Amino acid sequence: MKAPPVSFEFFPPKTAAMEEMLWQAITRLAPLGPRFVSVTYGAGGSTRERTHATVARIRRETALEPAAHLTCVGASRAEIDAAARAYWDSGIRHIVALRGDLPAGAGHSALHPAGYARAADLVIGLKRIANFEISVAAYPETHPEALNAAADLDNLKRKLDAGATRAITQFFFDIDRYLRFRDRVAAAGIAAPIVPGILPIVDFAQAKKFATVCGAYMPAWLEAEFAEAGDDPRARAVVSERVALAQCRRLIDAGVDALHFYTLNRGDLVSAICASLGIGAPAVAFAE
Repeated sequence: MKAPPVSFEFFPPKTAAMEEMLWQAITRLAPLGPRFVSVTYGAGGSTRERTHATVARIRRETALEPAAHLTCVGASRAEIDAAARAYWDSGIRHIVALRGDLPAGAGHSALHPAGYARAADLVIGLKRIANFEISVAAYPETHPEALNAAADLDNLKRKLDAGATRAITQFFFDIDRYLRFRDRVAAAGIAAPIVPGILPIVDFAQAKKFATVCGAYMPAWLEAEFAEAGDDPRARAVVSERVALAQCRRLIDAGVDALHFYTLNRGDLVSAICASLGIGAPAVAFAE
């Protein structure tokens, strides 16, 4: 089994302590040679400056290839275009282009009247500014706001036809759902890579909340395994690593081109999983 290339997602830190945790994760994961590392963008552009600062620091201080998340929500086209130009001028060549999460209670009113209405429009706008490499989002279990699965797939095709290089999926825990989605993508004539997004579970309650928000199915067996582990950090860590590793191995056996890890700024667990897949140093036990 040959391990595919990997990429990692981080989020911009709010405090000095969180910044230290982030850079510990970056230091731990950088030797694994990821294809790129991305930095998220908060709802409504709430982390705009912190995202830019984090991406710029990665560019300056590491050999990693950083990708900046950029969203449509809460900003005009002029503001988004200016941010994109600033990224290009800072040496950032990869953008993760998203519509973005709508702030709670705001609905579509959070979309600026003079802004980009959807991610496909943002991709077109970015390509007008510079020859960015662009990743977009895909939803194996359908975006919660989509009219239906077919409409969601049409939207994905628009984003890729607009010039995106790849799609990175929302996390999922049922591999069969991803594989069925991949088949539907191929049947729709989409040839771009659909990179599976993997969320190693550090905190089960938090993961379950994330899954509820984004519409990801949480299998009963998964909840049962964490319930059996109880409050024992080591037992939970063993379950987390075993589950994520099994996901990755099955995806690799199914021929995936790459894996994208949602790290939650935690390097130890992701590092251990990658090592078990033959990426980086020999595996060491993850300790919470």
